[in-house]
Amino acid sequence: MTKQLILASQSPRRQEILRNLDIPFTVRTKTIDESVVKTKEPDAKVKQLALLKGRSISVAANEVVLAADTVVAYEGKIFEKPTSRQEAYEMITSLNNDAHEVFTGVAIHSNEREIVFVEQTTVTWWSLDEQMINWYINTNEPYDKAGAYGIQDLGALFVKEIKGDYFNVVGLPISRVVRELQSFGIHIFQSQ
Repeated sequence: MTKQLILASQSPRRQEILRNLDIPFTVRTKTIDESVVKTKEPDAKVKQLALLKGRSISVAANEVVLAADTVVAYEGKIFEKPTSRQEAYEMITSLNNDAHEVFTGVAIHSNEREIVFVEQTTVTWWSLDEQMINWYINTNEPYDKAGAYGIQDLGALFVKEIKGDYFNVVGLPISRVVRELQSFGIHIFQSQ
């Protein structure tokens, strides 16, 4: 039986990663109450949120659900999506000229089983002056991304160094995801 991949995410970045690799998928999401996850530990938070998102989607016998959640953490504090220009400014200023962590929790499940894992990547930024920071927060880019930046877009201009998976920072550690999907019967590496 051929397995169908269900992506439990509206994220255009996650969808683009899968599309760019010609991995067929269908988006199916449900609104969940993320406030039920109370932990302040970034790795535990993304793991719990990925599980919550994934488990909210019921699966048929031939389906496998993929869910993910990403946060930026700096000095133990979680930076999610900024809700205002001021919050974006504070996040960008905090990350300026320093290293921070990006955590993505991934949950994969079928009717038979479930796995969950967390990938962590360290990102170091160049020093930014006020003009650069203000230019960036005046774009639309910071406001729909954890940590107020997108490494795949204008935020790439701030990155000095990455240790870990680049795609984890984008929002889906695809290399590990593909390997895990194989154990669920979704084989990306088969010849057509």
